Amino acid sequence: MARVTDYEVKEILDTDIDTTPFIIAANLIVTDILGTSDLDDDLLKEIERWLAAHLASVRDQQPARERIGDAEVYYRGRTGLGLNATLYGQQVMMLDTTGAMSNIGKKKVMFNSIDLSLDDNY
Repeated sequence: MARVTDYEVKEILDTDIDTTPFIIAANLIVTDILGTSDLDDDLLKEIERWLAAHLASVRDQQPARERIGDAEVYYRGRTGLGLNATLYGQQVMMLDTTGAMSNIGKKKVMFNSIDLSLDDNY
């Protein structure tokens, strides 16, 4: 069951879209990644709220300012990929003191080394 409501997400995200699908996704992700962590329920709720806002804003990016002449649009803040793509996602990473949310989508890689040196007896 979701920890947040559409109203609570819209307290931090200025949008007219229904955020319920993003809340559902955020709930599944937070429960899967942080559900067994030592984080308290209030913090999990905040992480879920900011993650839902992140997911919704990726779909419906809001410009910080627009210009009619030459049709320029500027978006808020510096962003990147993953949770860095929005200021809401960056807040998710700040709220998650375990660091687990920062690793979403990153693949673990293992390297094995072998000794290929030749000795004189070969």
